[in-house]
Amino acid sequence: MSEAMLSKVRKLLAKAEDPACTPAESAAFTAKATELIARYGVDRALLAARDPATDPVGDRVVDVVAPYARDKAGLLAAVADPLRCRCVRRRQGDGFAVHLFGFASDLERVDLLFTSLLVQAAHGLAGTPVPAGEHPAAFRRSWLAGFARVVSERLRSAEAGAAAEQGGRSVALVLADRFDRVARRVDEVYPRLRTAAPRRLVGGGFGSGAEAGRRADLGGRDVVDGTAGSRGITR
Repeated sequence: MSEAMLSKVRKLLAKAEDPACTPAESAAFTAKATELIARYGVDRALLAARDPATDPVGDRVVDVVAPYARDKAGLLAAVADPLRCRCVRRRQGDGFAVHLFGFASDLERVDLLFTSLLVQAAHGLAGTPVPAGEHPAAFRRSWLAGFARVVSERLRSAEAGAAAEQGGRSVALVLADRFDRVARRVDEVYPRLRTAAPRRLVGGGFGSGAEAGRRADLGGRDVVDGTAGSRGITR
């Protein structure tokens, strides 16, 4: 992402994350930051359609550490899919090495968002008391599932809006082709890939996690220092 665009997103989210900011003001700043990130993704896709060398398909490995490594990996997948990237999860100690595939500009956007959202999730969990009678780990896993679900829906909506704004069907075809090319790269590297079985979560935190996902800043302010996946979540 260009320095100018990153600077705009940082300023918007710095305002949105200010404790003195009202919920309505925070939502407005967040919506604008999300719009800029989505528009950037479509602009880069259209540029690459004319000159593929500007945005090649690539991959990177993101280390996702305990605690709640599987839930963090789920959040990474929830961010990656709407941004036309694919994740392959590999067990690594008590965490995961997540092999992320996508076009360079989309990988950059995923890294930006995931790093920020991990921090936001950690803050959200720390500020959410576990109800009496709930198992803490089960509650927090379901909270993270709700958070990831809503974040993914919001990102998907922002991407669709940016594509429609830029030209509708022709843009949609370009974006679909990019998704297909990423899927083919995954198949080349992992020809025997298996889909993980769905999880059954029993905690009661899904609703409050979903509400936190609606308030989340879909961009990142502190994304230049540190490594994606290394931020902790309260036990």
